[in-house]
Amino acid sequence: MTFLMTVIGIVVFAIGLLVSIAWHELGHLSTAKLFGIRVPQYMVGFGPTVWSRRKGETEYGIKAIPMGGYIRMIGMFPPGDDGKVSARSTSPFRSMIEDARSAAYEELQPGDETRLFYTRKPWKRVVVMFAGPFMNLVLAVVIFLTTLMAFGVRTTTTTVESVSQCVVAPTEKRDTCKQGDRPAPAAAAGLAAGDRIVAFNGARVEDWSTLQKKIRDTIGPATVTVERDGRRIDLHATLIENKVAKTDGKGGYVKDEYVSAGWLGFTPANGYVEQSFGQAVTRMGGMVEDSAKALIDLPAKIPPLWDAAFNGAERDPNGPMGIVGAARINGEIFTLDLPATHILVLCLQVLAGFNLSLFLFNMLPLLPLDGGHIAGALWESVRRHTARLFRRPDPGPFDVAKLMPLAYVVAGVFVCFTVLVLIADVVNPVKIT
Repeated sequence: MTFLMTVIGIVVFAIGLLVSIAWHELGHLSTAKLFGIRVPQYMVGFGPTVWSRRKGETEYGIKAIPMGGYIRMIGMFPPGDDGKVSARSTSPFRSMIEDARSAAYEELQPGDETRLFYTRKPWKRVVVMFAGPFMNLVLAVVIFLTTLMAFGVRTTTTTVESVSQCVVAPTEKRDTCKQGDRPAPAAAAGLAAGDRIVAFNGARVEDWSTLQKKIRDTIGPATVTVERDGRRIDLHATLIENKVAKTDGKGGYVKDEYVSAGWLGFTPANGYVEQSFGQAVTRMGGMVEDSAKALIDLPAKIPPLWDAAFNGAERDPNGPMGIVGAARINGEIFTLDLPATHILVLCLQVLAGFNLSLFLFNMLPLLPLDGGHIAGALWESVRRHTARLFRRPDPGPFDVAKLMPLAYVVAGVFVCFTVLVLIADVVNPVKIT
């Protein structure tokens, strides 16, 4: 059964991935057609074509490898300095430029002279190239805001999940009591699973972080007010000093680090807490900030990723993860002992995180990414405006094709990185269980 649920989770992620790619390319397609650019192809995936159908002047299809997608626009690059579409050269770098230029014109038909991508104003080209990543951003924002406001954030609550029967330090790494162990303060006071703690020493508590701090700051007698079966009951406990996990200040814990603090002796339950629109926007902003920082820190995470893939080092759960790793995570989510709505929320948030990463990654100002074409169009606009300002001749379109040698280098780096992440995801995957 676990294997079946894992497979279902992976298939669900694959479907979500295809939808995200199609949605991304739809942004490019719709704006290109809006500005009169001819688009011969709209494809989801790479490799052999599995299915396609022509509607109007565009062929729509699905390819065998769901690792990306593309639309083919006529005239992505301007003609060469000699006005020709292609002119062969023995220089390998020049050949790259000419191959890219000729590919942009290989489906040129009579009447397409006014429908070329490069002939559109720079701002229109920026819109066309930005529309793809923007669609991913829209999808991520909609999913995050919807799940945060409709379902909430999975967080630690003040409801008791279980009660420790005896005093056991976490450093002992055991869950059972031994003869001679002292009763835990919570058990001695009569705290029971299902109780919701609403006040501590007379002060109202509504969230776990507040309650946790009050407990840790208290050693000695305390009154714990709980809500049980619709009634409020005051329980009297004597908290003791014990070793407890050190917190990181962000709601999490520092692995294998402990501090001495007040201890009551129970495990809080996790649940979903609905967020207001303002809270959801704030959390969404934090996610974008964290994702952008992770992208900036990516080069520094390559050596640990290499060690995890080839040297058996521990995999960083916050390190880079590829499509295979994300699919495995989604598969694990389906095996969790959680309500169906909770599993749905977690899967949607994985998909939203993937779309947010797609947006940020594609906005890097490097060819062959969308951000590289955006940077080229913006640079052309700057050149032309500067020429007009100083009454110089119009420099004409910026020839992005001349950057193709660099684009091949960037693509090579991306391929190598993708392979490294793939190996790490297979031999040493990130796990949530």
